[in-house]
Amino acid sequence: MKKLMTMISVVLLVSSCGLYNKYERPDVNTTGLIRDALSDVDTLAVQDTASFGNLPWRSVFTDPQLQQLIEQGLEKNADLLNAALNVQMYETMLRAAKLAFLPAVNLGNAQQQMGYITTVHSDPSSTVKAYTFPATATWTVDLFGNVLSQKRSTQMKLLGMKDYQMAVRAKIISGVANSYYTLLMLDEQLRISEDMGQMAKETWEMMQLQYKLGRVRSTGVQSAEASYLSTMTKVNEFRRQIRSTENALCLLIGQAGQQIPRTTLAQQSLPSEFATGVGAALLKNRPDVHNAEMSLAACFHDVQTARSQFYPSITIGATANFSNLTGSSNPGKWTTTFFGSLLQPIFNRGALTAKLKVTKIQYEQAFNTWQNAILKAGNEVSNALVNYNQYDANSKLEAQRVKVLTQNVEDTKALYKSSSSTYLEVLTAQTQLLTAQLNLASNDFNKMQAVVSLYTALGGGGK
Repeated sequence: MKKLMTMISVVLLVSSCGLYNKYERPDVNTTGLIRDALSDVDTLAVQDTASFGNLPWRSVFTDPQLQQLIEQGLEKNADLLNAALNVQMYETMLRAAKLAFLPAVNLGNAQQQMGYITTVHSDPSSTVKAYTFPATATWTVDLFGNVLSQKRSTQMKLLGMKDYQMAVRAKIISGVANSYYTLLMLDEQLRISEDMGQMAKETWEMMQLQYKLGRVRSTGVQSAEASYLSTMTKVNEFRRQIRSTENALCLLIGQAGQQIPRTTLAQQSLPSEFATGVGAALLKNRPDVHNAEMSLAACFHDVQTARSQFYPSITIGATANFSNLTGSSNPGKWTTTFFGSLLQPIFNRGALTAKLKVTKIQYEQAFNTWQNAILKAGNEVSNALVNYNQYDANSKLEAQRVKVLTQNVEDTKALYKSSSSTYLEVLTAQTQLLTAQLNLASNDFNKMQAVVSLYTALGGGGK
């Protein structure tokens, strides 16, 4: 009873030292984490709890061609495959950490094989076969939580690795979507440039005819030709960018470079109403934020491990040996030995103290990283919201501008044919229209890219 009371007292003392404590999330303030995209001074006072980032990616990216590309990327992307293998490695490490609570059993020892048989000549007239099979079992008593804290640390690292896998998954989804929308934008810009190239060619030919009739000077013909050549240069550049983007997208989805089947920019339909959810939702939805917190939790348990190493290490065990070496006749018999050891560190040249200080510093670093990850998440959501609103407004303005300039080109060409306008006005009108059309395609793409960024920033990438 006295020994039992002593053991209980030791356990209570250790518990009061915090060696068995579990990780608990530190206090964090997420108020005002996301800025209002329509206000220059106020933060977003969010009331809803549902988040745009919780939607399945198929509900956000509804283009069938894009969905096939995303599915292929999730199946074949090398980075995602490696992330899955990393998870398997940490699952194996966790299983090993759990088995550390069990006794270790070995056949043989450092001086002996698992079992061996020898020939003993105890009498010149007889030969006796001598054999021995030694076995040892040891068990480390985890009285001070050393093995427990190591197991918990490995658990946190496994969760963090799963978060990393989800982060890679979300990155692939957003990367495929952005590349796909880039191709649609380039297709639209190529079409616009080819149409403008044809228009510029017609203007150049008209100038040549007017020059032959003596109505314009040679400089007018040269300007028209230069405008046509400039437009065709844009056509070639867009073709180059399309091929380069296709190659990059093929690499992302794990296939050799080839043409990507796709629809058009005008056929895209993306959500326009967004619920960002409360700021605290980013703590669980964002895989990178959760990964940073799991790293913090792992560091917390590393500190516990370093603390526990100041306490005694208790080991109990037994050895058994089946042999006939104690006598000259067969069969043999068992011999057993029980033992126990207690190792108390007293002076270890400051290694234990240094390790504890290092783990505490690493915990502080992990805490700072986690806090910064939360701020970064809020910053990305705020930027995506304001980008969408601004590009949406710009698209509406550019669409109106294209409509006005299209009519302006037609009116200027009609005036030129009636000699009421000059060739310079025609070229200027065409150039302005081309610029407006290219800007409209670019703004539409940027608006789509903002939707992708917002979905990712809110922790998207779910099934």
